[in-house]
Amino acid sequence: MTLHVDAAGDRLVVTISGELDLESDPLLQQTLSKALDRAVGGLELDLAGVDFCDCSTLNVLLDVRDRARLSDKQVTLRATSRAVQRLLTLTNTLALFAGNRTAPDGHPAPSQAVAGRTAPPAEPTRERAAPDAPTAHARRPHSTERTDRSHDGLAMENAQLHRAMQTRAPIDLARGMLMASFHLTPEQAWQVLVTTSQHSNTKLNRIADALVQTADGHTPLPEPFANHLATAVRVHNSAA
Repeated sequence: MTLHVDAAGDRLVVTISGELDLESDPLLQQTLSKALDRAVGGLELDLAGVDFCDCSTLNVLLDVRDRARLSDKQVTLRATSRAVQRLLTLTNTLALFAGNRTAPDGHPAPSQAVAGRTAPPAEPTRERAAPDAPTAHARRPHSTERTDRSHDGLAMENAQLHRAMQTRAPIDLARGMLMASFHLTPEQAWQVLVTTSQHSNTKLNRIADALVQTADGHTPLPEPFANHLATAVRVHNSAA
């Protein structure tokens, strides 16, 4: 893993490349925490060069994001690789790192590039309102309405964080079981879980839960999962 920290207005851009796992997490946590303390507005993460990212690293990113929120700062993604985007998408946490960035002059910054793609520009605002449309003053929501919406948004984020925390542990355990049982690398074990999830049309955390339950030596893996898992192990193990 390599890390570079650069200034961008009131924020710091942290560019990370290489493999992110349990071994690299302490250095990543230390670097991001120090950068967050120094940054006035928060951090922007450039993860386009990350080849591998596991759930333990997601835990680090969520912890740093939580610290940033307590300080009225943001931790957002400037760019990300397929490996990172896949992890954030499967754990339903991608939206948590898509905060609104602003340029040093106070205007909105350009759209963020995610996984090498840039979001299309927003449609221009219409200058003329419809004949029956209310005035700008009438359309302005009441203060209590804005408060309710902000509470709804916070509740949604908390729910997403809770789901992510619940799914990380079983997924990490399942990957460890696959690595120990079939002599797989961390990336191969992750690919086995993803492939099994895709081919069985089942959420990855359910696959992980079922696999972890077999650790007692008495609970068999359900037949559909077992067949897809065996095929995925053969494919990704031979690919090495």
